[in-house]
Amino acid sequence: MMKNGHHVTEDQSEEAGCRKPGASACSPEKKKRVVRLWCDGCYDMVHYGHSNQLRQAKSMGDYLIAGVHTDEEISKHKGPPVFTQEERYKMVRAIKWVDEIVEGAPYVTTLETLDKYNCDFCVHGDDITLTVDGKDTYAEVKRAGRYRECKRTQGVSTTDLVGRMLLMTKAHHSNMDNTNYQQHTDNFGRGATVHSPWTGVSQFLQTSQKIIQFASGKEPQPGDTIIYVAGAFDLFHIGHVDFLEMVYKQADKPYVIVGLHFDQEVNRYKRKNYPIMNIHERTLSVLACRYVSEVVIGAPYAVGKDLLDHFKVDLVCHGKTEVFPDKDGADPYAEPQRRGIFRTIDSGNNLTTDDIVQRIIENRLQFEARNQKKEAKEMAVIEAMKRREHQQQEVLQDEATAH
Repeated sequence: MMKNGHHVTEDQSEEAGCRKPGASACSPEKKKRVVRLWCDGCYDMVHYGHSNQLRQAKSMGDYLIAGVHTDEEISKHKGPPVFTQEERYKMVRAIKWVDEIVEGAPYVTTLETLDKYNCDFCVHGDDITLTVDGKDTYAEVKRAGRYRECKRTQGVSTTDLVGRMLLMTKAHHSNMDNTNYQQHTDNFGRGATVHSPWTGVSQFLQTSQKIIQFASGKEPQPGDTIIYVAGAFDLFHIGHVDFLEMVYKQADKPYVIVGLHFDQEVNRYKRKNYPIMNIHERTLSVLACRYVSEVVIGAPYAVGKDLLDHFKVDLVCHGKTEVFPDKDGADPYAEPQRRGIFRTIDSGNNLTTDDIVQRIIENRLQFEARNQKKEAKEMAVIEAMKRREHQQQEVLQDEATAH
């Protein structure tokens, strides 16, 4: 098993063996009962908002299980997912706060599911998840007092990312107030006609605290192999995960550093509307991956002498994707090649960010319909909640008048 980007033994996963027979010699600190947590979801187009929810959930206990719904269940309740269930299973496994995943988890969370996996309670964001007939999927566990809530990450949602891809403007990540953007995203959970607090998206604001929460904070140790990779890592996806997993396997004790290029640099070599995510969003997405130890924010495009010496890099890796020349036409990997520390990695996965954008564009009408349907369900629930609150206020007023 792997935890937070580093190997741990099976004994460690059960409080260093204290739950195993004959473990009576454990210290009182280690004898405390392991609190098992359950999170579930579609985890479609996994982004740093999903990762932050799982991070917050893990902080509430010791062992986190993530249940991931099937394509069939998602299509029934929400509409077609962007990624297949196999891709989504692998993406969630790669998030460093997840200890175990359950494939094909039921869409409605029940006490039976929590008991089956010995979970004390489930954790969900402070938005709402509804079934196809508009019912709260967590109603049963809420009634039983086995539900906990964490804060939704402001500034990102799958809905918004789909909107960014369909908009196809170079400046979308720095031009959220643009009239064209707002007009387009009326269909994607943002705009004057949308009022749902769960679907609406606000601009993401990076803070040093958020980076600290996501970062491992671990320095390289003696005997570690320092491996450096660089790129955009835009819309962090299963292709990136497969590549980083293969990079991680290049050494017995890997310390993987990812260099992220600034937005302007990415747009220079990828052109079109890239990057979809800005540098701050991409930083959190990569930091959440269990195979990554450190991130260089705004790394130089050329992997030169200063960078290699500063980080004491032993190995530089790049995938099978095209290497674009630097501004001066030079090979950005010339120095590591000269040192004999450059390696091309074949992850066996050719998926690119471009491919994902194409998936969205080809199914544009389906995704627009899906998001409008989601918005309508949420608004119906909000109206019902308002009516109930109004009725309760009238009852209280009548009681006050009677006295």
